Amino acid sequence: MDSFFQIFDERARRTGSLLCIGLDPILSELPEPTVEAARAYCRRMIESTSELALAFKFNTACFLALGIEGWNLLREAIALVPDGIPTIIDSKTGEIPSIATLYAHADFKLLGAKAVTLNPYLGYDSLQPFIKNPERGAFLICKTTNSGTVDLQDLPLAGEGLPLHLYEKVALLAQDWNSKGNLGLVTSANHPDELARIRNLAPNLWIMATGIGSTNAELADTLRGGLRSDGLGLLIPASRAIWRASDPHQAALELHEAINRHRNSLQAVGPVTASPGTIFPATLADDLLSTGCVRFGQFTLKSGDTTPIYIDLRQLISYPHLLAEVSAAYLPILRRLSFDRIAALPYAAMPIGTTLSLQSGWPVVFPRKEARSYGTRAEIEGKFNTGETVVVINDIAGSGSSKFDSIMKLIDGGLIVQDVVVLIDRELGAAEALAKMGIRLRSVLTITSLLDYWEANRRVSSEHLSAARLLVQPQ
Repeated sequence: MDSFFQIFDERARRTGSLLCIGLDPILSELPEPTVEAARAYCRRMIESTSELALAFKFNTACFLALGIEGWNLLREAIALVPDGIPTIIDSKTGEIPSIATLYAHADFKLLGAKAVTLNPYLGYDSLQPFIKNPERGAFLICKTTNSGTVDLQDLPLAGEGLPLHLYEKVALLAQDWNSKGNLGLVTSANHPDELARIRNLAPNLWIMATGIGSTNAELADTLRGGLRSDGLGLLIPASRAIWRASDPHQAALELHEAINRHRNSLQAVGPVTASPGTIFPATLADDLLSTGCVRFGQFTLKSGDTTPIYIDLRQLISYPHLLAEVSAAYLPILRRLSFDRIAALPYAAMPIGTTLSLQSGWPVVFPRKEARSYGTRAEIEGKFNTGETVVVINDIAGSGSSKFDSIMKLIDGGLIVQDVVVLIDRELGAAEALAKMGIRLRSVLTITSLLDYWEANRRVSSEHLSAARLLVQPQ
């Protein structure tokens, strides 16, 4: 049985479309405020855009405003959509499980929709009636377009790796709850930075990006921040811009073509990370550069040698939001691994490991650089049991030699080490060196992918990039 979003993926690849046609028969905008005018509107929209639509979305309120006849029209309009095109009821339902079951019955059985939008404020059990069948999907409200979004969605969460916000927590939960491949998110296209953060936190989910602007720059920003690495994963709704056009088919075609022009451009220059199944976190790459965590020029190393690129992630502690962003970028990799605890290597990785622990609940240990000569004389701080598996967290991988002593302390202390996860692999041989110990190196970013991204987006001069590619040395 294919899940809802497997079917979604298949149609997106077959049609090349990310366009969602919204049916919002607002009475004041119809030629006449009648059910017949709404019926003509729905038929015209569906018949003129079906070949271009990845999905159709129906705003429940617009139909219910027509009374009982509007409910019947909603069912009729959903039935008009050709087979194979997903239909989404946009009602943003949020109820206790017993009532949610009734809503799910109405949406899926009586109205015949394939998916719904939901308010996740009541928690996971309120969503279960809608997602228990893998063939039916749900999009959770994450970050909305209205001004009131700041009242709740932007609140920082204590104990969650500050400053993780409530909307970011929703994204993390949705990623975890998507066990049947039928859960997505709704977010705002007019908050491109937040959209990019949501994509980093939920790299595999489909995101419905609402409220997209009319300019090419706004469309490009939305696609840049929201697309998955496979060029899919972003559903772009359009309603009034198509309905108000004299030729809805032509308006839909022009938007479809504009989306694909930008998408093709981004895919042509958009590097992926070294870790399969993750996407390139463009916002994170930009933030590392703008905060000076990565700098270009001439820098003298401890060895006396010089390097044209300097990576200093100890600076993260001065940028709390970036620290939370960096730590969250490890999560998609870590969730695919099996381990009992995080082992953060002193010193740069310890703030990252602590923030990861706050975001995920995984406990942390760390090997001391030197054993205490008093008290417990421990070489490994933190509580653990012999025979447990730890995943080693570090900031950067160079040649790998700097990690060997710390890893051996963990092993000698009775812990099992199978994986090392870093933010940036400088591609200087660490993966090969660790492999000889039977340990896998995994990275959020590689130095090559960063340089390629900064070059494609003109963030760094060609002179600095050329020098960095010729000489990248450990610091």
